Amino acid sequence: MRLSPEIIKKAVTLIIRCLNGSEEEASLVAENLVVADMRGIDTHGVYMLRNIFERVKAGLMFIPTRIKIIEDKGATALIDGGNGIGQVAAKHAVDLSIQKAKDYGIGLVLVRNTNHIGILSFYSNMVAKEGMIGIVACNSAPSMAPWGGVTPFFGTNPLSIAVPSPSTPVILDMSMSVVARGKIRRAQRLKEKIPTGWALDENGNPTTDPDKAMKGVLLPIGGPKGYGLAMMIDILSGVLSGSNYGPNVKTFHRLEGPTGIGVAVMAIAINRFMPLDQFLDLMKGYMDSVRQCKKAEGTARIYLPGEIEAEKELESVRNGVEIHESTITTINQILEELGIDYKIGGVR
Repeated sequence: MRLSPEIIKKAVTLIIRCLNGSEEEASLVAENLVVADMRGIDTHGVYMLRNIFERVKAGLMFIPTRIKIIEDKGATALIDGGNGIGQVAAKHAVDLSIQKAKDYGIGLVLVRNTNHIGILSFYSNMVAKEGMIGIVACNSAPSMAPWGGVTPFFGTNPLSIAVPSPSTPVILDMSMSVVARGKIRRAQRLKEKIPTGWALDENGNPTTDPDKAMKGVLLPIGGPKGYGLAMMIDILSGVLSGSNYGPNVKTFHRLEGPTGIGVAVMAIAINRFMPLDQFLDLMKGYMDSVRQCKKAEGTARIYLPGEIEAEKELESVRNGVEIHESTITTINQILEELGIDYKIGGVR
């Protein structure tokens, strides 16, 4: 079903406010989750509201979010997310990294003790809109094995890099696994098979069964290369920040305890290397050159990183956001349980 972004944002805002979140927190979470759905990434969209709701009810996540500055020196900072809303901690890190990049040319802020932050492009894009290069990475609950192993150790540990351009920023946003684990969960919910090459079962055999995949491990991108990247992101965002890392990170999808996710945010001031206008001119020529490359047979168009998602977002603005019926039902159940007189999906 397609719904207006504003209708969904209102539902999210009402729920977060009812869970003791501030108006600013509620607005941020609503924007983050709905933008994910608008960009076609429903594994990180309003579907995640159920997890937030259940964790707050169980006392495993604290709202309002209490941010604590642990260290703040020169171009670097370390903050504690207070086991609160991940989006709030990540946004705080973005704002701080941007200010440091303005002052020092570069800003690196690490976050410890936080939760799921949603799609990383949401944050790297904020940096790019300031005329800077944004880099965001975080660790997550174990779902990938060391290369050659079958024991989950690393998370999918996503990375996003956003670069300003004369039009919309060029944005890479990817996990270190062939697919994000959310796509396996989505297949579970919808009773669908998964493609071969996504995951192994607990014995290390390829599987198309999402239930077996959840008991096994996801496959890394590029084989040992993806494994190596996942490890380095875990070290940067988890070990270095003093947060959880490796198997110590808890999943956001089960009530096993605080997740302890670590995040790394970097902002790079382009104008410390060349005038921003000069860089944007170079980017225009660069992007045109990429698009004009000879296409493989059957390829109608060469896309830049993030371009498909950006166009999907514009389509969602025009035609509404595609939300699965099960997610609409879940949101309405939460609204009803909280005693909120509001419904989405036709009745408001």
